[in-house]
Parts: sequence; structure tokens; C-alpha cells
Amino acid sequence: MADSMNVFDRSLVRRHRDRAVGTLPGADFLLREGAARLADRLFDVARDFPLAIDIGCHTGQVGLELKGHPKIGNMFQCDMSPRLALAARLNSPIATFAADEESLPLAPASLDLVISNLALHWVNDLPGALVQMRQALKPDGLFLATMFGTETLRELRTALMEAETETMGGVTPRVSPFVDVRDAGNLLTRAGFALPVVDAENVTVTYTDMFKLMSDLRGMAQTNAVHARHRKPTPRMTFLRAAAIYAERYAATNGRIPATFQLVTLTAWAPHASQQKPLRPGSAKTSLAAALDSTEQPTGDSIPKPH
Repeated sequence: MADSMNVFDRSLVRRHRDRAVGTLPGADFLLREGAARLADRLFDVARDFPLAIDIGCHTGQVGLELKGHPKIGNMFQCDMSPRLALAARLNSPIATFAADEESLPLAPASLDLVISNLALHWVNDLPGALVQMRQALKPDGLFLATMFGTETLRELRTALMEAETETMGGVTPRVSPFVDVRDAGNLLTRAGFALPVVDAENVTVTYTDMFKLMSDLRGMAQTNAVHARHRKPTPRMTFLRAAAIYAERYAATNGRIPATFQLVTLTAWAPHASQQKPLRPGSAKTSLAAALDSTEQPTGDSIPKPH
């Protein structure tokens, strides 16, 4: 059994990504959506970034989206799959290399911007990876990332669990664990980032059936790589039952089934003395009661107790 810091089989993740070189161009719609959202965030930031890197670049979706971006000077990109890194260099001709997100060859305080688009949910030690990225940023450098949140593939997860229970008498991990939105900000703080902001939005994609969804997941290198996964071939009737449950429970009137993908966007900064700091408790100049135009009640033992 995998421990809490070794959930994913990283060698299998790399093989999945190597295999996806030929299929990703037809299944990268979520990667393109994530890249567009990251580019929008950059337009909202009133500063330039002379040196940036895209970590987990897949086939270069972020590089293509940010090509010619007025706020970015030089940009690098890397991926844990050498085959994807080569494809990314061909698609978006910027400096590219292969590197594992869990062991990044980045010099301390060398970068102005670190970006990662839908790659960090496969990292075992996510706090450690975030620490590495924060250390690679110059003071007041920006971190931007998208990740899949816990609402992702909720329909598929339910259908597979119920089908396995019915046909196999138990449940095995088939959908990877994803980051909880409420925990993401804490992860950034633990990693030493300042001014963390986390938000999420669900993107719904519809399919003719569950098998087309699973084909797309394979095409985008998002298939099961959990250490605790079932190692024996799954009976065909289990998948057929899961597809039936999926359709019975979620299909629209036109017969198509929805698949939810929750895109979580993380924004944070490497600490710098010029950044705003939260006020010390008790240092506020105006009371909450005054702001709400109400009467302040004292607290503690002076409040009358019911008899």
C-alpha cells in the first residue's frame, strides 16, 4: 500500500504521458482552457516578467497561449516526459527540457514567474514541489497554476464505485485524488508563499457515453496511476454496468452524459518587504459595529445569562 506521500506511480505517469504524444493534440481542450485562464490572470497583473518557466508543459499549450505576451520576456518550458518535452519544443519553439516536478533543476531566486497548467495533481509531495517553485522565484515573483479539484469526474467516480460494488463485491481506486479548494490556500502558505488566492470553476463536457469519456482521458494522459489501483484486468461486465449507471443517473434528455472537470486556479507571490501585510489583531482604527451602523455589545461574563 502506498503511504500518504507516495500515492502515485510516477513511472506509470511518465509512461502515460509518453504514450499521449500522438493523442494529446486531439484531446487537449482542457489544457488549452487552463492556458487561456492563466494568460488572463497575467493581463490583470501590472508588472513585467523578464524570465518565466512553464512546469509540466505537455505539448506546449501555455507556450502557444503566451507567445508574444507583452508582459513576458524570456520563457522556458519543461515536462517530466522527454517525448512530450520534444513535442512542446516543436509546437512552441522556446527553450525546453525534461524535468520531474518533484525534483526541479532550478536555481534559487532565478525566476520572475512560475506557471504550471494541469500537471501538479500527479505530484506525490505537492507541498515539497511548491516549496521548490517558491524558492526558484525571485522576491515578489509570481506563481500561477491550474489544477484539477475534487469535483473533477464526480459522475464517473460514482458510476465506477457502484458498478464495482455490484459486480466485484468491493471498490478499488480508479479516479485519482484531487486537491480540495479549501486546502489549496493552506498548501501555498505552508510552502512559504505570500498573498495566496485560490478559486475554482466547474467545466462540464458532454459525451455520447462513458467509453468516449474514458478514451479522452487516455488521450490526455489522465488515466489511473494510483499505486493502490487494481492490478488485475477488470471484467467487461463491470465497465458495462458502470456505463449503464452513468447514463441512468446523469444523461440529459438528448442522451448525452456530462463529465465535470473542476479547474482550480492558484495565485501566490514569493515574499517581499513591499507586499501588504495583514493588520495585527486589535489594531483596526474603526470597529465593525461602526461599519455596520449598529450598536456594539460587550462580550464575556457581562452578557446577561438566561435563567
